[in-house]
Amino acid sequence: MRPLPGRRKTRGISLGLFALCLAAARCLQSQGVSLYIPQATINATVKDDILLSVEYSCHGVPTIEWTYSSNWGTQKIVEWKPGTQANISQSHKDRVCTFDNGSIQLFSVGVRDSGYYVITVTERQGSSQFGTIVLHVSEILYEDLHFVAVILAFLAAVAAVLISLMWVCNKCAYKFQRKRRHKLKESTTEEIELEDVEC
Repeated sequence: MRPLPGRRKTRGISLGLFALCLAAARCLQSQGVSLYIPQATINATVKDDILLSVEYSCHGVPTIEWTYSSNWGTQKIVEWKPGTQANISQSHKDRVCTFDNGSIQLFSVGVRDSGYYVITVTERQGSSQFGTIVLHVSEILYEDLHFVAVILAFLAAVAAVLISLMWVCNKCAYKFQRKRRHKLKESTTEEIELEDVEC
């Protein structure tokens, strides 16, 4: 049986319409923001400089915002559009450097900097994407142990010097007492001899 000529036309229009919708969806999807975070967890020690690295792609110039969240609360760190001056919060004024790819660098981190760093990249049309980096900052324990070891070595050296001085003082006192006894003995024998001579 041959299909009816009118049905073939409707099927062609449906397929064409479907293909057009699929192409439009792909086009709209490619205009959205994509965000890539190469390292989602960072471990650091106190006073390190940390790079919170990200890469984004979108059409146009987006607005990039970094916020910090921890047990002590949430606060905005920085907001900027690539190519313009960054609006850095007072708490991070001298500690943050921004890059056009969306990354930021934190200088001289401390234990209180541990927490979640959230980046939000927003396009002019309103579509946005966010990502999170977890930062864990720990104290350097071996420096504390090194300090304690140096103090103990110093105290041991002071104790050795004091023990040596006490030993020298003891020897000097012993010699002084011996001389004194010897002189005392000589003087008593001379007195006895004088008394014998006088008698």
